[in-house]
Amino acid sequence: MKTTAEPVRDYLAAVEREASALPADRRQELLADLAEHIEVTRAERPDVPVGEILGELGDPRTIASTALAEAGGLDGRTVVAAAPAARRGKVHPIVPLLMLTVPYFLAVLGPDVTALQFCSGLLRIVGAVLLCTSVHWAPVQKVVGVMLAAVLPTTAILVWDETTVAPAGETPALVANLITLAVLIGTSAWLWRARRRV
Repeated sequence: MKTTAEPVRDYLAAVEREASALPADRRQELLADLAEHIEVTRAERPDVPVGEILGELGDPRTIASTALAEAGGLDGRTVVAAAPAARRGKVHPIVPLLMLTVPYFLAVLGPDVTALQFCSGLLRIVGAVLLCTSVHWAPVQKVVGVMLAAVLPTTAILVWDETTVAPAGETPALVANLITLAVLIGTSAWLWRARRRV
């Protein structure tokens, strides 16, 4: 009886064979991207059989042809129609980082403007979703990034605004805003340095 790891291993081995003309580092990057995509898809959709996930990726030969075409090393071979080989990041990695950080300035500039607060919250949610669906970070980095850049600041703001825990006055509010801003910028800088180039 085959385990679920065997079809994945066989699939990746087939891609590796078909992509043997690629440079070794590019081939390993392709395999790592595919393995991560399979892992993320299996985690997001555990009820879907692994064979169906592999089928969605496409034929190993097509994936290899596409990778060879991107690398410029066709050696006279024709390229089969481009398949969604490894999930490519359609959004530049700076976009989710900016969407998690910049709206905080909007929220601070207009604390009494409901529309501004709503837009700020919406942009931060979109930024968190883009971060979570990006191929530029590992799953652990995504979780830490969302926790530090979205959940923690939002929780701190809610506690500050809705309870009596926070001290009154403008100086404590300024200090709290500066600390939150430092956390957001630090998290974004860490994510930027930790990103994978796809």
